[in-house]
Amino acid sequence: MGHPPLEFSACYLDSPEFRETLKCYESEVEKTSKFLKDLIKDGVNVIATIKAYSVAVQKFSQTLNTFQFDFIGDSLTDDEINIAQSFQEFAGLLQEVEDDRMMLVQNASDLLIKPLEKFRKDQIGVTKEKKKKFEKESEKYYSQLEKHLSLSVKKKDSQLQEADEQLDKERVNFYEASVEYVYQIHQVQDRKKFDVVEPVLAFLHSILTLNNLTVEMTQDFMPYKQELQLSLQNTRNNYESTCEELEELMKRMTNPTKVIQMHSLLPMEGYLYCQEKWALGVTWVKYYCKYHKESQQLCMVSCDQKATVKQPNTQLTLKSCVRRKSESIDKRFCFDVEVIERSAPVTFQAPTEAERKLWMEAMDGKEPIYHSPIQKQAEMELNEIGFKFVRRCINYIETKAVTQEGVYRTVGSNIQVQKLINSFFDPVNPRDVDLQNIDWDEKTITSALKFYLRSLSEPLMTYNLHRDLISAAKSDNLDFRLSEIHTLVYKLPEKNREMLEMLIKHLVNVCGHSNDNRMTPSNMAVIFGPTLLRAQEETVAAMMDIKFQNIVVEILIEEYKKVQICK
Repeated sequence: MGHPPLEFSACYLDSPEFRETLKCYESEVEKTSKFLKDLIKDGVNVIATIKAYSVAVQKFSQTLNTFQFDFIGDSLTDDEINIAQSFQEFAGLLQEVEDDRMMLVQNASDLLIKPLEKFRKDQIGVTKEKKKKFEKESEKYYSQLEKHLSLSVKKKDSQLQEADEQLDKERVNFYEASVEYVYQIHQVQDRKKFDVVEPVLAFLHSILTLNNLTVEMTQDFMPYKQELQLSLQNTRNNYESTCEELEELMKRMTNPTKVIQMHSLLPMEGYLYCQEKWALGVTWVKYYCKYHKESQQLCMVSCDQKATVKQPNTQLTLKSCVRRKSESIDKRFCFDVEVIERSAPVTFQAPTEAERKLWMEAMDGKEPIYHSPIQKQAEMELNEIGFKFVRRCINYIETKAVTQEGVYRTVGSNIQVQKLINSFFDPVNPRDVDLQNIDWDEKTITSALKFYLRSLSEPLMTYNLHRDLISAAKSDNLDFRLSEIHTLVYKLPEKNREMLEMLIKHLVNVCGHSNDNRMTPSNMAVIFGPTLLRAQEETVAAMMDIKFQNIVVEILIEEYKKVQICK
């Protein structure tokens, strides 16, 4: 089992659990950095020391054999399994050819050392810079928060407002640095699958092909090399598809409206300051709190960094929650909680007024509840107009663009796509649009078709079947994958099956011209996987499953005759 995905939403909460998970990722990055240093050093030894060539290759093969790929998520695709095992395959092959003492090509440094050094500089180096920025902004924000919470309500309103604005600014800076750091960590974890393997593969190929004594072995290696290259290309395609979705998710997560909406949907947890009375007076102690509404249990985790002994968690059972009047306490954002375990109310201070309202809402307190209005965008429907539009698009593409290189991969102008969509789906005055019109080119029509399918209120293969389809794609048994997807397709609503049948039949036709258009079933699946399947909740974990969405679509295209979509 690999590391759990780091969610962008966890950056906002910044819980101790998030910090611990982050440490695991940082350790992996450091391990990868050390591995790359060893690999580069060993490669240089192979190039520079012909007399010690045998020893260098043996060490190199041992280094490859001991490295294991970590991965994100709970399953690997067939291509990722192939990639994960590739270093062991390389190591075994090198052991066989050790006695040949092959000559190294003059450009070995360009093939191996420079790409690995570039990866360390561009990816590992950037990750370390993002970490420094994250730690710096974290320290600035929490330092500012400590000062902010110590302000007295007796301060002037203008001073308090200025302090609030300064805290909000620091928090935004901290949150942006956090999501950027999490995003960069995911980048390193994914890119190393091909950015590290490809240079090694190129280096290994140069050794084999330039030594006359290993020509026969090179020929034996070619089928595996081609299979691995295909796996690398498929993994790269899946990465690019997933990366686009992750970037969009990251951008949406940094939008203030989305942050408010996201926070309101998250489980109620976060930092609170608890008023505690000691012999020498009153003090405020920082806790990370989680509230379970069903059981009315409040769990408090001590965050005292100076404590030498780890403090046990405190469990309290809620009876009631009441806002603390401003004139009754010399602190802001306070509320009192009555619990079964204590006779006197427990006073908490939230970091902001908005967070106090959220805590009181979760605890059914008396503070009024506010919701930010969220406007829902108009959605496409799977109706007669939609079917007519898809048929028109398919007819145009199969008539005029089926052999065009990169069909469906190239993107049309957003303005033209929106113009076509608005013309066809205008709810007031829908038009019988002629796609043969000179105003519409191939890129506009293919992009409009993808836009329509992706804008449906529910993905074509439905939220209800999404988990089962992904589970089927993750199966190690190829026969089970096919039969299970076949079974699940029959569970789709009739209109969904009809639309899916029409679309997959079209994609099979387009892929049949792959010698001309370069669109293989795998390439087409990368485009239509996120279009036809989509998780209901947008999370990093869901983004990591895009590669399995692609596998589902690839199976539907490749096994079209076996998977009869319509009864």
